[in-house]
Amino acid sequence: MTLGAVDIASYLPVLLLMTMAILFAIGNLAGSQLIGPRRTGAVKEGTYESGMNPVGNARKRFNIRFYLIAMVFLVFDIEIIFLYPWAVTFPNLDHQYADGAVWLGRILFFMLTTIVAYIYGYRKGVFKFD
Repeated sequence: MTLGAVDIASYLPVLLLMTMAILFAIGNLAGSQLIGPRRTGAVKEGTYESGMNPVGNARKRFNIRFYLIAMVFLVFDIEIIFLYPWAVTFPNLDHQYADGAVWLGRILFFMLTTIVAYIYGYRKGVFKFD
């Protein structure tokens, strides 16, 4: 059976796979409700953290440097994500585009802005641990 240029029978394996995935998920949820343990009580419903009873309030305040350092690491991770495709295509840039030096200048500018941000954070004392 065809519909235009598309053969509907070729979509049958995809439909079968989606049906099996949905049935598997529903079966796991139903099975855990039917045969799973039903233990309740004060101990079971209490907070459990790494084998120890929690002490103090969960709304503990963190130093702002924790978040600043996390943001700096995210910036460097994103920079690496952008550098990988560029590094792979760099040897072919002269053949595809008029001037590979323009692309080299663009990526160096991108890296320079990240380094300037790192130096700014360093001078502001983001990386000092007291």
